[in-house]
Amino acid sequence: MTALPPSIIEMLKERKLATSEAQYFMQHNEIAPCDEKDGITVIMIVFHTGRVLFDSINRVLNDPCVKQFILIDNGSSEKVEHWLRDLKEEHDHILLIQGQGNIGFAKAANLGAHLATQPWLVFLNPDALLQPDCPRKLVKAASAQKKLTPDGPCIVGARLLNPDLTEQRGARRGEVTPFTTLVSLLQLHKYVPSWRKYEIHYEDQPLPAGPEAVPTISGACFAVARSDFSRLKGFDSNFFLHVEDVDLCWRAREMGGAVLFHPQAEVVHEGHTSRVEPVFVERNKGNGLIYYFNKRAKGKGFWRMAYVRLLAPLIIGVSVTRAMFRDRLRDEEDELPAE
Repeated sequence: MTALPPSIIEMLKERKLATSEAQYFMQHNEIAPCDEKDGITVIMIVFHTGRVLFDSINRVLNDPCVKQFILIDNGSSEKVEHWLRDLKEEHDHILLIQGQGNIGFAKAANLGAHLATQPWLVFLNPDALLQPDCPRKLVKAASAQKKLTPDGPCIVGARLLNPDLTEQRGARRGEVTPFTTLVSLLQLHKYVPSWRKYEIHYEDQPLPAGPEAVPTISGACFAVARSDFSRLKGFDSNFFLHVEDVDLCWRAREMGGAVLFHPQAEVVHEGHTSRVEPVFVERNKGNGLIYYFNKRAKGKGFWRMAYVRLLAPLIIGVSVTRAMFRDRLRDEEDELPAE
């Protein structure tokens, strides 16, 4: 296990880990650089995930294209913490970070990217199960796109599947705005058919033959060159949980880059596995959406800001209300996998 110095822990708790601080951290950890042009680092952020975590980790360990596996443990039961440490001792390519507490997804993901030694990063949710060859397909598509548009960053997202192997909502999405968000949250297009064009989710549309440009992909599984992630300055650490992927895609497109959905690179995404209160999750999602909308509206004039602020309470209210009808998951986390 790699233990974080107390000074780094405080930096992470209080604010964004700056590049200079990350370089300091890396100098104090013996991590040899890798020159393999197609080498992949998988970055996974863990927080009271449940039993699916063990299957998710094993899928990564069994993928031959993964040269480095970074696990940022934002919080786990004592049993899972020990299991992760034992796992680290068994696999030389695992880098395990524990002890910093729950610093949020964005900060933890940025920390993982700072510590990556491979040229390609694949961010993977701990409740997502890689299907065969998924990381390689993502990187191959991103590499091909980089040859076409070398000056812009490229993000390639996987196709998310439900456990029954139907396509899951969120893997390919349109432009996320306050209005399209409300249309989607409230399913308003079912009552006003002409608003169907404002539905941001594309999972019911025909599957493309190959990687296709979309405004937004899911952060549950995507690939990006480490150099591109650096150019994007990583995730905006003002997001604590959710919406940071939407923001990253928007910023990549603003920089002249490409956001692609890959229909053949698949993961089975369990979803809703975290052992935390659903209201906490949805409240953070709602807050993240409002921050994102305000960020995009900045400098666009009074009416744009007024539009965002008018719809903000409704968006947060709908998000939290949905969560109130969802049960908190319990128990399974401490049931470790069989030897």
